[in-house]
Amino acid sequence: MDIKELYQDIILEHGKSPRNKGKCKGYNHEAKGYNPLCGDKVHVYLKLNDIKQVENLTFEGEGCAISLASASIMTELVKGKSVIEAKKIMNDFLSMIKNDTVIKSNNLDEDQKTKIMSLSGVKQFPMRVKCATLSWHTLNSAMEGKKDEVNSEAVD
Repeated sequence: MDIKELYQDIILEHGKSPRNKGKCKGYNHEAKGYNPLCGDKVHVYLKLNDIKQVENLTFEGEGCAISLASASIMTELVKGKSVIEAKKIMNDFLSMIKNDTVIKSNNLDEDQKTKIMSLSGVKQFPMRVKCATLSWHTLNSAMEGKKDEVNSEAVD
């Protein structure tokens, strides 16, 4: 199996059976995101503990396989990390999607890098970049306590 097939398999698996879907108990931060171009919707539920560590992270939503897979992968990679580490992972992901060809994060192991890299092919399809990044921008909004819904057309 080549790397492209592996990436497709990861996206399909997470799209069909998203991890951490639902509303987590005891969440203390949340945010909603919407992509008006394709109708993707995401609602992120975040539980931060007293030391600003992501104790739990889940989502609810509907949309394309890329949107659901990205949200699913995001929850797996960020859970257990500090807010600072989570933001570094998020910034590395957004940089990878928009510019770089590989993920440069030191906060992820090789298996986690493979999962996040599975989304790198969307940069070839500009309309799909917003599908892949919606949940990440929504997580950032939740971490920052913003109340306005994230609109994929308003973020770069």
